[in-house]
Amino acid sequence: MSPVRRCSRTACGRPAVATLTYVYADSTAVLGPLATYAEPHCYDLCAEHSERLTAPRGWEVVRLAHASGPARPSGDDLEALANAVREAARPQDRAAEGGAPRAADPMEVARRGHLRVLRSPDS
Repeated sequence: MSPVRRCSRTACGRPAVATLTYVYADSTAVLGPLATYAEPHCYDLCAEHSERLTAPRGWEVVRLAHASGPARPSGDDLEALANAVREAARPQDRAAEGGAPRAADPMEVARRGHLRVLRSPDS
């Protein structure tokens, strides 16, 4: 079996580049970038068939922008990842200091691993 997904159109063996999904409730056909996984009620289309796609009368075709290349992480994504790593490292730092929770957060009542129990602002 080939790892490359093929166009769903009959007798077309070209590689798929887009995924077509029908939203029956809205009478809309949505054509977007190739989905990560083959879904049962979606159709993979090659470049030619995705360009020539038409919808039934009364239906709307929504074409989502195709990514020109692999998605690159943004600066915000990298900063969020760095903050998550720092936060995950904090409980180990506290254990090295004697295991006592910091009094910096008056709302924190207890801690269990990475989860915190917070006092209600109303009480």
